[in-house]
Amino acid sequence: MSLSPRIVQRLEEISDRHAEIESLLGDPEVVSNHESFSSLSREYSELQPVVTAYERIRTIEDEIEEAEELLQEEDEDLRTLARETIEELRPSLNDALEGIELLLVPSDPDDKANVFLEIRAGTGGEEAALFVADLAKMYEKYATLKGWNAKLVSKRPASQGGLKEAVFRISGQDVFAKLKFEAGTHRVQRIPQTESQGRIHTSACTVAILPEIEELTEVELNVADLRIDTFRASGAGGQHVNKTDSAVRITHMPSGTVAECQEERSQHQNKDRAMALLKSKILSEQRRAQEKERTEDRKLQVGSGDRSERIRTYNFPQGRLTDHRVQLTLYKLDEVMEGALDQVVEPLVKERQADLLRGMKDEVD
Repeated sequence: MSLSPRIVQRLEEISDRHAEIESLLGDPEVVSNHESFSSLSREYSELQPVVTAYERIRTIEDEIEEAEELLQEEDEDLRTLARETIEELRPSLNDALEGIELLLVPSDPDDKANVFLEIRAGTGGEEAALFVADLAKMYEKYATLKGWNAKLVSKRPASQGGLKEAVFRISGQDVFAKLKFEAGTHRVQRIPQTESQGRIHTSACTVAILPEIEELTEVELNVADLRIDTFRASGAGGQHVNKTDSAVRITHMPSGTVAECQEERSQHQNKDRAMALLKSKILSEQRRAQEKERTEDRKLQVGSGDRSERIRTYNFPQGRLTDHRVQLTLYKLDEVMEGALDQVVEPLVKERQADLLRGMKDEVD
């Protein structure tokens, strides 16, 4: 395994830039400019892992080259030592080459973002609504295992204990990086409790993952284009039910985009949260349209995240989960529904990285 000339050129450019920044960070004028110093420090930190990995590769290559020169010596002991050294270094070099290629794969700018997670019942009536409730519990448990905070933003109960819709805000480290692969259609196959003849029914839910984007202030919405409705939050009853119209629904009339929040304590808080969700939806749709234009000639294997895309099947009678994007089949459905979702997510992350790497090689070779 070896690096292509174009990738080597890119690595040299990164090394030169890293050295340049290191020099600038010692300049008193730069140090006195807080904004410039912070920006350069951040860039320096981002380049450091690539530079360190490239230096290690060059060191290993130098050691192999020295050992190969010893193969020309007359002393048999020296030649034996050289061969052993080369055999030991080759695997390390291949690992380092593979690792640095992954470091060069472009990262998603939203990977560190918090998310709004929306689950909606699709085909299947009440059974689909029950599955929305099951998926909501699964994602809450996954968030707990990851040390994230999952807060319910809104929900629409169904008649038999399920949910027509559930929206969460999930915050924590690298939330979008893990959950972005959940966007799409989730199909469930199981025997409903009301099914007397034991027949398996198929229903579906759709999941949307929207990054809570920091630059939401850049999304300008015309107040005249918004319809703001208030209503009473839904609940199971009891002393804690909000008896005022504190829940808020905002509709962006030109696009038909709707966002609502009913779980905060006040109407003002619900309005702020609903507005943030609305802006995230609109900005995500704009980005998706731009990405579609850029990638019309090459569709990533893991998928586009379009909710019309059937991404996964949950077969309860067989205890089987299948992710159709990476042909992954696990007979651990109970574990996954209890929040052990990493065993599904990690293969998707690796496939995405591999596909981006293939695309990067196509562009540079």
